[in-house]
Amino acid sequence: MPMAHHAACDHDHHNHGVAGSALAAELDAAEARCGAVDQRLTAPRRRVLELLLQAGQPVKAYDLIASFAIDGPPAKPPTVYRALDFLEKQGFAHRIESLNAYVACRKEADGHAAAFLICDCCGATREIEPKASAEIIAAGAAAGYALTDVTIEAHGLCADCREA
Repeated sequence: MPMAHHAACDHDHHNHGVAGSALAAELDAAEARCGAVDQRLTAPRRRVLELLLQAGQPVKAYDLIASFAIDGPPAKPPTVYRALDFLEKQGFAHRIESLNAYVACRKEADGHAAAFLICDCCGATREIEPKASAEIIAAGAAAGYALTDVTIEAHGLCADCREA
């Protein structure tokens, strides 16, 4: 299900996904956060979040659709896209525009600016909080903009792939 690796990348790749009790804890925390704002983490929404957390890297929507049925009933594209939309709005997922893919957000801050380091070899994606994000928000406010979304994407090689 994770995205394909770069063609020149021929070494073993590492899994950055969440599994076992950590996965269950993440899903339970998401359910609690939803309940706190009078929202529901329905079964399809929970399954999509679970798949994103397990992947640990960006996943295309149609790969989520294909993976959806592995351990349960299949899902139609609108179901998965609605779940992704909900997860984005609630702060549980981000869309990586340059990859046309989605990644789980494990930060609990609401409305934070998202900044990502994306490995072009293995696909690992790390969410960071650079000072530039706050500066962009402040600059937008100074220019009279009420920014609704700030996403920064930086591509390169992760430490594991640089050493391989």
